[in-house]
Amino acid sequence: MTVLVTILAVFALIDGAVAAVPEPSCDVPQSFLSSENDLARVTKEVKSRQRLDISVVGTGSSALPGPDGVRFAYPARLEQALTQQLPGITAKVTAHVQSRATTAEMSAGLAKIVTEDKPSLVIWQTGTADAMKSVEPEEFRTSLEDGIGTIDGGGADMILMNMQYSPHTESVMDVSGYADIMRFVAQQHSALLFDRLGIMRNWNDSGTFDLYTTTKNYDMARRVHDCIGRALASQIISASHLDAVRMQTTR
Repeated sequence: MTVLVTILAVFALIDGAVAAVPEPSCDVPQSFLSSENDLARVTKEVKSRQRLDISVVGTGSSALPGPDGVRFAYPARLEQALTQQLPGITAKVTAHVQSRATTAEMSAGLAKIVTEDKPSLVIWQTGTADAMKSVEPEEFRTSLEDGIGTIDGGGADMILMNMQYSPHTESVMDVSGYADIMRFVAQQHSALLFDRLGIMRNWNDSGTFDLYTTTKNYDMARRVHDCIGRALASQIISASHLDAVRMQTTR
């Protein structure tokens, strides 16, 4: 059984007008998105305030280049997906992109982000820079746990997101050990894991996306980010039981 993540449209700015460009759907197997852990703080905020504030903390792979990159990157696509799927609820996603930052470097700034944004959910995308810089596994694990403690102490739920999949990168850099640590730490702290690495590998293997193509294929990069945003929205809605909340708010 799969969760169908439907790409309704990619919006392109043409001569000052916004035109909808339909794209094919992308499927995410349910096993990638299901979890025994709930996002209780998200549920509470939505029920009490009819809004959902999310902070995304990530490296360069959380963004896209170009003047329109921000609105096509997955944080913006996540916000739009939540807005579409949760009518009557205000969704706000604030992105904090720190290119090439290690987990330790991002962890040091989490307290400020949580204090200023006051999110009910933090999505922390990390691991790529650590793999590139060959950070010691134990140091990586400690930095993850420090950051999780900061987020939890700030009153927010969290989703750990691992690195993106690239066949080219896989041939020169092994990220599997860091991904395994992230999965273990998430389990130990009852945090959700968004397995971007596994999801993108599945898309590549199934032919949904040909990730062997050049990384300068911005159209495909936008479609991948849109699919990531919609898959995240599905995971958040499921783990927060927001389908029931949505039905209550629309009656």
